[in-house]
Order: sequence, then structure tokens, then C-alpha cells
Amino acid sequence: MPLSIFGFQANWSPILIGLLVFITILYFLITVKWRKDFKVSEPLTKKEIAYFLTSIVLVYIVKGSPVDLMAHIMFSYHMVQMALLLLLIPPLLLKGIPWWVWKAVIELPAVRKVFPVLTKPLFSLIVFSGLFSLYHIPLILDYIKMDEVLHGTYTFILFISAIFMWWSIVDVIKGEKGLHGLKKIGFIVGSAILITPACALIIFSGAANYTTYTDGEAWLKAMELCVPSSTLSGLSLSGPELFSNMSPEADQQLGGILMKIIQEIIYAVVLASIFFKWFKNEQETADEITQKALDDLKLKATYDNKF
Repeated sequence: MPLSIFGFQANWSPILIGLLVFITILYFLITVKWRKDFKVSEPLTKKEIAYFLTSIVLVYIVKGSPVDLMAHIMFSYHMVQMALLLLLIPPLLLKGIPWWVWKAVIELPAVRKVFPVLTKPLFSLIVFSGLFSLYHIPLILDYIKMDEVLHGTYTFILFISAIFMWWSIVDVIKGEKGLHGLKKIGFIVGSAILITPACALIIFSGAANYTTYTDGEAWLKAMELCVPSSTLSGLSLSGPELFSNMSPEADQQLGGILMKIIQEIIYAVVLASIFFKWFKNEQETADEITQKALDDLKLKATYDNKF
């Protein structure tokens, strides 16, 4: 059955398009037109623009395009959505927004006191992993997906916790001392380990555990998160099986597998980047020490020749 039966609004989220366009305009106003008001002379770089626009496009793909609709129909799409929303978009957003904008936000009175606590590496890692794992407990996910406000609130909190978690990995504020290269590597490995039990339970549970993806009545209720109830009432739908030939159990297993694959790919790229950057810095430091030692020897030899 085609997704077009749900209508343009459910498939393409025009409200989200408007919101993202507004955020993008505001981004360029702050970083270009109003930059001098922040007493910053650094121009916006092409890399920052690319990172930011990529994150905005990805936000629309996972939350505004038919991908979001499919995420309410098939669990595998839901897990891909979660992987991109929590593991790819946050670091792109952190790198896309100039450091001085983040600094201005952090120094706001309402943020200044709590931000250092929320971004502590161990704390942010445990909170994010805990919220992610809690969300995918079948009873809790089914309950959250039945309420639009609760679902939106929890998703937003989970996304913010991902931002805090990635803050320890991405060097955001210029001149701010962050984690050492090897500690970053350990942090990422720890994150991968903490998320694994939730994915393992999804993959190896041996049954389809989520009512909102198996029971027709619960599924229709959950579909109201992205499809107007007036549209749903005019359709004759029995359940998500109308849109896929895959069994609920296989769909659930595929979701867990895709989550781990995407996580491993993203983390592998980040690990490689951190390792080479750390290795380069260590090499430069070693070269500086060697050069200083050579300079000292030359100076000593010159002094000895004179006397």
C-alpha cells in the first residue's frame, strides 16, 4: 500500500520545513550579519556551513520526510532514524555552529551553572546511554508513542543528551581544554559498549516485543503522532503489515542490527579522525622537543668554541 494515502502533510511535514528554513536564516544572520555584535572578527568558514546545512538536511530527512512516517510503521526504520538523529546529526551540528556562538550560549545565566555538570564526560555518557536504553524497553516505548507531547518531549531530551555526550568528543570551544586523544578513544569505546545491551535485547529477544508495531489498534494510535487523526479515520487500515512483507520479529531484529552497524561506522570514522589528530600532535610535540635539543647542542657547541 502506498504511503501517499496518508497525505502530503504526513509525508513531507511542511511545518518542519518552515521551522528549519527559519533556523537556517537565523544561523546566517547570527554568524554573518550580526557577527560584529559578538565582537568576533572570524568569518564563517565553508566547512562550518557544510556541516550545519548537512545536519539541517538530515534532520528533515529523519523527522520530516517519509522516513519519519516509515519509522512509525517499521521498527527497522525507527532504529535507523534514531542512529542518525543521535549519532550523526549532533557532531555535525556541534562542528557547524561557530565556537563563539556556543560560547555565548554557554555563558547565558540560565545555562552557565548547569552546563559544566551536564557535559562532564562520564555523566553525559551514562545519561545518554541510560535514556537510550530506557526508551527501547518495550513497555516504555509503547507508552511514549501513545502520547504526542510525551513522545516529542522524550525525543528532544534524548537528542539534547546526545549533544552533551558528543561535547566530550568534539572540540567545540577554541582554547578550551578537552579530553586527551586517548581518553576520547576510550570514551567512544565506552559509548559503544553501553549501547550494546539494548541492541542485543532487540536482536536476540526471539519475539516481536513492541505493541505499537504489532497490534493494529495500538499501531493506529501511535500513527497519530505523524498522521492527522481525521486522515486516519477515513482510512481502512488493519496494521503495519499492509506496508511490508517482513515479519514483525525480523523487522525488529533488522532494526537492532542496523543500529549497531550505523553506530560502528560512525564511531570508526570518528576514532580514525581522533587517532590521526592525536598522532599528528604527538609527532609535532616530539619534533619540537628534538629541535629544541638540537638547538641547545648547537648553542653549547658555539659557546665551547668561543672559550
